[in-house]
Amino acid sequence: MSDIMSYLFQTKAIKFCDENKPFWYTSGKIGPYFINTHFVYGSEEDASKLLSYIDECLSDKKTLPQKIFKKVLAQYENNEIYHNVINSMKDYIEKNINISEIDYISGGERRDWFFSNIIAYLLGKSHISIFKDLTAVMSDSNFENTISAEKITNKKVLHIADLVTVASSYIRAWIPAIRLLGGTMCWSCVVVDRMQGGKEKIENEGVKSYSLVQVDNTLFETALKKGIINEKQLEMLEGFFKDPDGTMRQFLLEHPEFIENALNADEKTAKRARLLVENDLYGLDV
Repeated sequence: MSDIMSYLFQTKAIKFCDENKPFWYTSGKIGPYFINTHFVYGSEEDASKLLSYIDECLSDKKTLPQKIFKKVLAQYENNEIYHNVINSMKDYIEKNINISEIDYISGGERRDWFFSNIIAYLLGKSHISIFKDLTAVMSDSNFENTISAEKITNKKVLHIADLVTVASSYIRAWIPAIRLLGGTMCWSCVVVDRMQGGKEKIENEGVKSYSLVQVDNTLFETALKKGIINEKQLEMLEGFFKDPDGTMRQFLLEHPEFIENALNADEKTAKRARLLVENDLYGLDV
């Protein structure tokens, strides 16, 4: 999947922090890289436009799948990066899963739909669009007809997603939503696995987990070879992969000004820094 990795770099779907300047995550923790898998839709601009369009369409759940499908189909037909990523995902699924066993393909609100809709179309499978409130609608493979989700007792489902980190969305929403319909999520396939325990949690639920790219030392070393990062950045990335909290705790101990500067930065950054301090996320007792 080296081509997919190249596209992740090319579209800046994976961003590495500058030396000694880790990113602030929504949780209040910090880290040396950030992933926006949906950028392989073609570019950050294209991805942002589709996300905004999805937000506009969310008010009518039954018309939403067809509207999204028309957008992603046009992009698939006209954008080389997205076209190749989708074809790679389709090929990967066909090599690893018996397609005849798949009854439905599902995707969850919102970024999963960048990938699940077009894959359902290409594999000729009906699609289940799952919303964050655990409701769902079902569409035929051409997205010409969409209805409120009906019982799919004993049917097998493949879930397609952009990214898995710790699998919180799977555990909270996607797997339960399929179970509520009487179906079984048997497989999951994502573009990127951040290798932070999500695969194990998914498989503990009886779902076989697949991914095209894994965020690990191989990816970091590829970035070094391409000149995207330097040796110092690689050192932090490899440390983070081995021990995320320990590596970032040590960084904060060595750079006490980092939190102070963040608390006095823009509101978004300051809010995340306050979360770190108030919840003492790294045991610093600051």
